[in-house]
Amino acid sequence: QVQLVESGGGLVQPGGSLRLSCAASGFTFSSYAMSWYRQAPGKERELVAEISSIGGNRKYADSMKGRFTISRDNAKNTVYLQMNSLKPEDTGVYYCKARSGTYAYWGQGTQVTVSS
Repeated sequence: QVQLVESGGGLVQPGGSLRLSCAASGFTFSSYAMSWYRQAPGKERELVAEISSIGGNRKYADSMKGRFTISRDNAKNTVYLQMNSLKPEDTGVYYCKARSGTYAYWGQGTQVTVSS
């Protein structure tokens, strides 16, 4: 069955860094665009970053540009999100998503808390 398992979340101080990972199984990972979303308390889920199936194209939400980097390793069926210069407003649950045509799969999420 399809699985997306996020890891790497936790508590970090403002200005710190975290690297999230999302390990995929049960589908042809290299055929899917992968993205990271986040949902802050009381807010709707929003797109953080997306990477194309072979990694040639990336896009970011404006507030993450220059701080976050999305990457993927198709040999390991894993997508990453490197987050630097973290701010309290980056706090939320971070989800990875796999998308190909009308197919879409979500992970369960990993909590990121930015606080001093």
